[in-house]
Amino acid sequence: MNVLNKIREPKRSNNVKIQCLITISILLLGISLGIFSKYLDYHQAELPTLLQSIDTTLDLHNFLGRFSPWIIIALCISIYSHTPIRASINVLIFFTGFVSSYYLYSYFIAGFFPQSYALIWVVFTIISPLLASVCWYAKGDGPIALIISSGIISVLINLAFSYGMFYIDLRSILDLMMLLSGILVLHRSGKETVIMIGISIVLALVIHSVLAILF
Repeated sequence: MNVLNKIREPKRSNNVKIQCLITISILLLGISLGIFSKYLDYHQAELPTLLQSIDTTLDLHNFLGRFSPWIIIALCISIYSHTPIRASINVLIFFTGFVSSYYLYSYFIAGFFPQSYALIWVVFTIISPLLASVCWYAKGDGPIALIISSGIISVLINLAFSYGMFYIDLRSILDLMMLLSGILVLHRSGKETVIMIGISIVLALVIHSVLAILF
């Protein structure tokens, strides 16, 4: 633990009531966003004028069905938690609320249940506490924190761009905004931020190559 504390020191809080209120708020946020995402997807043709205009322009309902917005939200929940354990609990609570409300809406209101897609999100929810505890250290000091930050950004790069030997395409402006948000949240000193981005690009290429071989 001393080694981990050198990366980032946990902040101890004796106010259990406030911690519980924060966790409940995160749960309610997850439930609300799950319902909103499915509502947007299910009622595309019946949305209020302003929301329909935004959805048509930005393809919002498809964007909310991808991973990048939820990774950014989970990242923020994680790194702004007081300890890695609190980060694990809060992120698990968020995804439990989000995934449960999304697929309960899908099953009971929309009338269908995409089992294979739901299974992906269930697995992601199960492993989210481990990922959150690792991400918590991204805002720490030293090379390990820098590598963790770079790994997170590399995932966001691959979610924002589709690329190959002779092409590179932006998936959507919203995915690019999530990438930029990730860089902003994880920013370090000027030199370290440049190094972080450089490592992220290399890691993104490695991950992309490995996935291309496997799949």
